Amino acid sequence: MSASADYAAYIASLPRVLAGAAALFRDGEGRVLLVEPSYREGWALPGGTVESDDGETPRQGARRETAEEIGLDRELGRLLAVDWVHGTGRPPLVAYLYDGGVLGEDDLKAIRLQEEELLSWRLVPREELTQYLPGALGRRVLAGLDVLADGSGTAELENGHRAG
Repeated sequence: MSASADYAAYIASLPRVLAGAAALFRDGEGRVLLVEPSYREGWALPGGTVESDDGETPRQGARRETAEEIGLDRELGRLLAVDWVHGTGRPPLVAYLYDGGVLGEDDLKAIRLQEEELLSWRLVPREELTQYLPGALGRRVLAGLDVLADGSGTAELENGHRAG
């Protein structure tokens, strides 16, 4: 076996990890923009899977997914949280959460849902978020809001809980 074949076999033997990225958009009242997917139950943030086979970075993936899903192509702000989410029936997920900024009335009117994937969108106040986003995702969004509120650095999370 050649050195390159050995290396390819080694790479193929490594564990798989999924990567997802989303944007945390708020309105002037601090409510969070959520989207309702058509392909599964529940609500989510605009975002999705990072297409690493294409060389896409998490930031690029969050921006692309946001543009595709809600029609807003915006430069994203800083990284708010990174969350390691254990998989059940799937590989673990590393979820990146970026600051999407505050959306004005014109931005909200410009939202155009990707009809193949999304049913609706809504603005949800902080105190209701975990009703729409249970588990790690809800905790991740709350951690991101906390980072924005207190100006702290990126939140390192494990299943939505602060790590370390």
